[in-house]
Amino acid sequence: MQMLTKFESKSARVKGIAFHPKQPLLAASLHNGSIQLWNYQMGTLVDRFDEHDGPVRGISFHETQPLLASGGDDYKVKVWNYKTRRCLFTLHGHLDYVRTVFFHHTHPWILSASDDQTIRIWNWQSRNCIAILTGHNHYIMCAQWHPQEDLIVSASMDQTVRVWDISGLRKKNTTAIPLSFEEQIQRANQGQADLFGNTDAVVKYVLEGHDRGVNWAAFHPTLPLIVSAGDDRQIKLWRMSETKAWEVDTCRGHFNNVSSALFHPRHELIVSDGEDKTIRVWDMTKRSAVQTFRREHDRFWVLTAHPELNLFAAGHDNGLIVFKLERERPAFAVHQNTLYYVRDKYVRQHDLVTGADVGVLSVRKLGTSYTPPRSLSFNPAEKSVIVTSPTENGVYELVALPKDPQAGGELRDSTTDGKRGSGASAIFVARNRFAVLDRIAQSIEIRDLANSLTKTVKCPVQTNEIFYGGTASLLLAGPSQVILFDIQQQKVLAELATPPVKYVVWSADGSNVALLSKHTITIANKSLGSSSLIHETIRIKSAAWDDSGILIYSTLNHIKYALPNGDNGIIRTLEQPVYLVRIKGKTVHCLDRQARPRQIAIDPTEYRFKLALVKGNYDEVLQIIRTSNLVGQAIIAYLQKKGYPEIALHFVQEKNTRFDLAIECGNLDVALETAKEIDREEAWNRLGQQALKQGNHKIVEIAYQRTKNFDRLSFLYLTTGNTDKLKKMQKIAEMRGDQMSRFHNSLYLGDVEGRVKVLTDVGLYPLAYMTAKTNGLDELAAEVLAVAGLDEDSLPPLPQLAKKADIKPPQPVYETHRENWPSLSSGESFFDRALAQGYDPADPSQANGVSEQLDEWAAASEDPLAAVEDEGAGAEDEADAWDLDDGEPVEVPEEPGAEEGPAATEEDAAGAAPGISEVDLWVRNSPLAGDHVAAGSFETAMQLLNRQVGAVNFEPLKPLFFSAYRSAHVYLPANASHAPLPIHLRRNPEETEPRSVLPVVGRSLQSIAAGELQEGYRHFKLGKFVEAAAIFRQILHLLLLVVVESEAQAQEVKDLVEVAKEYLLGLTLEIERRRLSQEEPDSTKRILELAAYFTHRKLQPAHLQLALRSAANLFEKAGNVSTAATFARKLLDLNPTAANVVAKAKSQVTAGDRNPRNAVEVDYDEFAEFDVCAASLTPIYAGAPSVRDPYTNARYLPEYKGSVCRISGVTAIGAPASGLRSFV
Repeated sequence: MQMLTKFESKSARVKGIAFHPKQPLLAASLHNGSIQLWNYQMGTLVDRFDEHDGPVRGISFHETQPLLASGGDDYKVKVWNYKTRRCLFTLHGHLDYVRTVFFHHTHPWILSASDDQTIRIWNWQSRNCIAILTGHNHYIMCAQWHPQEDLIVSASMDQTVRVWDISGLRKKNTTAIPLSFEEQIQRANQGQADLFGNTDAVVKYVLEGHDRGVNWAAFHPTLPLIVSAGDDRQIKLWRMSETKAWEVDTCRGHFNNVSSALFHPRHELIVSDGEDKTIRVWDMTKRSAVQTFRREHDRFWVLTAHPELNLFAAGHDNGLIVFKLERERPAFAVHQNTLYYVRDKYVRQHDLVTGADVGVLSVRKLGTSYTPPRSLSFNPAEKSVIVTSPTENGVYELVALPKDPQAGGELRDSTTDGKRGSGASAIFVARNRFAVLDRIAQSIEIRDLANSLTKTVKCPVQTNEIFYGGTASLLLAGPSQVILFDIQQQKVLAELATPPVKYVVWSADGSNVALLSKHTITIANKSLGSSSLIHETIRIKSAAWDDSGILIYSTLNHIKYALPNGDNGIIRTLEQPVYLVRIKGKTVHCLDRQARPRQIAIDPTEYRFKLALVKGNYDEVLQIIRTSNLVGQAIIAYLQKKGYPEIALHFVQEKNTRFDLAIECGNLDVALETAKEIDREEAWNRLGQQALKQGNHKIVEIAYQRTKNFDRLSFLYLTTGNTDKLKKMQKIAEMRGDQMSRFHNSLYLGDVEGRVKVLTDVGLYPLAYMTAKTNGLDELAAEVLAVAGLDEDSLPPLPQLAKKADIKPPQPVYETHRENWPSLSSGESFFDRALAQGYDPADPSQANGVSEQLDEWAAASEDPLAAVEDEGAGAEDEADAWDLDDGEPVEVPEEPGAEEGPAATEEDAAGAAPGISEVDLWVRNSPLAGDHVAAGSFETAMQLLNRQVGAVNFEPLKPLFFSAYRSAHVYLPANASHAPLPIHLRRNPEETEPRSVLPVVGRSLQSIAAGELQEGYRHFKLGKFVEAAAIFRQILHLLLLVVVESEAQAQEVKDLVEVAKEYLLGLTLEIERRRLSQEEPDSTKRILELAAYFTHRKLQPAHLQLALRSAANLFEKAGNVSTAATFARKLLDLNPTAANVVAKAKSQVTAGDRNPRNAVEVDYDEFAEFDVCAASLTPIYAGAPSVRDPYTNARYLPEYKGSVCRISGVTAIGAPASGLRSFV
């Protein structure tokens, strides 16, 4: 038998000790007057109480309330609330030292024993003494309640043990109705009154037999037995009946005073300790000592057992010790879906799928009755097991299991046909071989199934345990390392330094192994390479591998996970430790400490998310994000640590954290949104800096405006060529009275008169005069002289300038304020494409916030400045936007060799032939229209587009053709008399094979998605529907000539065509609705229909919200409150963020539910599946005849077949086509 120490502390002498029944708390009362509260699982001191004067001898926890009772040499019983950390009250009454205190398990009573020869029962609710038990004539050392009955046992220095009956006290204090006269007479005649006339508690038995004072007495938890310990160095066992009690036997062995003795809660054992510095375990049936545990210098004073767990605690001269007798980890092995385990000395078979559990073998004669088997190894080929026990330096038994175990039948004992041998460890290493460790000889014996020795191998290092290491291999665990050892070759294959390993767990495929130590787990591959170490502050109990390759392990109070790279986290908390057997999906199969199979539900989302992230499996990451609620600072911190702040954005709602993450990953839209919510200067400054790095000067402008950084704002307008805003800044500076800012803005604008006015206003007349004079403003110069009181004759002559001064910035070649700098969009990552909706203000008025801010500062009148983002966009028509007709047509020069012809004779060139030009190679090598256009073969490009998408109207594509051609050719000027040298640009310049060369393409899919698409979205949000429609139509034209590099990108082209089609059709509906609202306001029915159809377009959620809000408001105004409520419900399903939008939608839903009517009948059925004809803008219901555009897949009524598509403006409706190709 082993004593396994679980916790130990050093302190002054411990006189009293108590376990909390539910929590891992231990209270210790010390001889120096203190009370310590320990968490014995974590090994930490929780609290300390110091109000007693003198030693504290008794301590007790209440079972359900956060109460602690203590008694000491100051004659006081104190009751504490250990959560609020204060003494609630003190019970006075004892006249000498209080030796023990105990709470009753059901009633609000406290039992105290004292050296004043009395036992007192207190009601801790009323704080009164309800009974005094007298009869002992010396110090009472101990008094305890019976676990179930109305009895008390007490031990005294008068050499007696007394049993008291308190049933009268219980009836008196728990009767809910008054007693009858007969019941009162009967109670009065029960027993004889004591010295104080008390009949509530009377002596039932007096047990005499000790030769000296008795220090301790305790009841058995279930049997009518009492154990007592005294200064006569003896432990006596007593038995009770209804009428008498007698001594059963005496246990002798202590050689000094015995301090405490108690019954083992589960086994027929008695545990005692004493001043002879030993803890002894006795067999209750044989009355003999089973084991003795000694300490060198510490006398033991008190002993207690946990009411539910296999834990004991003992107090000694220098502290306390928490221990248990024997291990509680059940021996088990798993094969496929079957668990083999040992419970109560029986090997049982448990089906993990069906839950069927049957006993298959008895191992009761293996080891001692108190020592459970240590390990079990299963051989599936022969269906046999090896069970080992640590008794007698290790013993094992090899037994074949029955082929068809029957539930409820008599089990065969392992001794009948089992093979037994000695060894510390025994495991199967092959189908017909097992290995046995001889720890003393440090050798490994290889035996066959007949238990015959076939080979002996010397351990290469000191080995404490052996574990399975693969076929014909072993893992040898030593004090500081683990060795992978090949049995056949008898050589070391690998070595890994680890703390002492207790258990080894292999993954299902045998590719990874977990080495479990007391506080660490080492994860390695099958060759013990690429290891990672996980450290825990509390003990690790077990582990099992998940199907996905994640290690799930249990500690004393948690189930945790560990990724292969060493990252770990908590899955759930445990009340009591469990031993993991198998992890299957969301279910953990395990054994508890009673060796009973259990199933625990877990949530594997967090660790599967992290594993997918580590492995780069982004599809699974996306699926988990969409289908689960991953929240918490731990996930956010993990994503930041691993370099995925953009994913962390999808979990964070707290504004400051969200802003920091958005800045970190460069998501300016989210950063702008959160900066508006935070609205602090430091946030705007950080946003401005980040936006400036990305060239997003529009957000920089917003940031500068919010912080009123006028100087930087002016310089920004100068660098972006925004002269209109500069003029406003000049006016703002004048209103602010900032003369330096006025001067700077005048200088930026080249406004000489403005500079002269500023210099005049500040009194710098000479500079003002010189400025006006040198710029040819003679009248203004004369005005300055008049203000200064001077005339021109009194001034020295000015130097003669060759020409007048002209200090002003150059005219911008391109007004960059119209759009942000082009950049590779980081928003095109996998996650942002799938998840991010970006910044989308619920209130469209925010779109004009930038300009309105400037107008407010400048106090502008009726002419509000258009939004900063919108100036100039879409003002010109499409042809002007692609104005490429200025230059002369470029003639392709002849081959250089043709000019050098005269240098060669006809004979030299007789066998020569002209080569294939680069552009001809491009046409031959590619079936893509974009490549043919780049080669200048417009005719073949148009033929390709006609065959692929049915293109018939090429006029809108003309500027794109020219632009693509020019992008693929460069001309270097040569001598004055020679034509320029043509250079044809390849997109694969490293290619040398003529059959593979291809031209460079001017516009990429990524640039379109980051440029035109985002611009179209922005115009859509701003309500600029005509401009937005032009942009989306331009996207469709550009995509006809796009060339991509993979099938995935080709699919993205098709997806983008679908997006552009949906937006164009929706914009067409909205533009027509607005035209009717202005020109034919009486067409209410048609207006409502168009608004309803608009809501069925596949738009981004933020844009669909705008369409739904518009439709709901229109239908509500028209009196169609029922349909308006339908749109409002759809809007609420999209979770709008603005409170006013949510409130309005809810009110519309309420109105529709209260009065479900429609005043105007419209051709709209919300439940029917339909599409909209892009020409007539009427619904085409499912099953109705229709034709489609071969490029955009837009649907039309049959009468429009053959006409040009209204969406693309290029293709013929219903034309046969093979489909657009964009990938070679």
